[in-house]
Amino acid sequence: MSDWIGAIRAAITLILLAIWTGLLLPVQMVAVLLHLPLARIIPGLYHGGICKLIGIDVKRTGETAVDPPALYVCNHASYLDIVVLSTLLDASFVAKIEVAGWPLFGLLAKLVNTIFVDRRPSRSGTHRNEMRERLEAGRSLILFPEGTSTDGNRVLPFNSTFFAIVEEPVGGKPIQVQPVTLAYTRYNNLPMSRRERPYLTWYGDTAMAGHLWRLLSIGRATVEVRFHRAVTIDAFGSRKALAAACGQTVAVGLANLLSGRNESANAPSPALPGRA
Repeated sequence: MSDWIGAIRAAITLILLAIWTGLLLPVQMVAVLLHLPLARIIPGLYHGGICKLIGIDVKRTGETAVDPPALYVCNHASYLDIVVLSTLLDASFVAKIEVAGWPLFGLLAKLVNTIFVDRRPSRSGTHRNEMRERLEAGRSLILFPEGTSTDGNRVLPFNSTFFAIVEEPVGGKPIQVQPVTLAYTRYNNLPMSRRERPYLTWYGDTAMAGHLWRLLSIGRATVEVRFHRAVTIDAFGSRKALAAACGQTVAVGLANLLSGRNESANAPSPALPGRA
């Protein structure tokens, strides 16, 4: 019986998502084409609606970097990460080039001005220039430095390659880099177990269609997003040290969120220099 209930829930939710997308997608396409300010408002509205329809409760702690542009660096566990972060931040995503070819998701990514990056070393300079141009225009960026998604129980080392974009200031000021921890913590109002977390996290060779159908059938879940203190490269001396410190901060944040420790998002962290 529970399988039937889940299937009915998934089917109804899928229909509602199609209607919601059909209502806002044409408006966003026009707004992007005409360079209207509305193009920066609709993504947050759209993704907030998706969270409500599929039963995702977003719990936020900490403050975002005060002055744009900023570089937000976050752990990555699912395509849902993009939906969740888009409800909280007015920023462009940096995604692997394969995302551009995904059915529907690729189109949606393009309509929020995502920067698609090719991992080949020969293309890294071009992508860095594009990201710098976006920052110099006052647009913040969201980056997943792990380079791939995980099972949501750990954080992989942060790749320092794209931290190179903060080595030079913008407008005479160093670029703020803000570590962000995202954790899938509760399932139907109970603490989420390691066995249940793959209902939401998407990684490895899992087929997206099957995963999405299961996601729509499971009920409510809670995602917690913790914004840690923003830093600049000046405190670290190199992008590699900055990447390592941000990765450690996010890893500690994930461990705290998954264990239920109610640590303040802006509390001092031994992972970053200069904090007692």
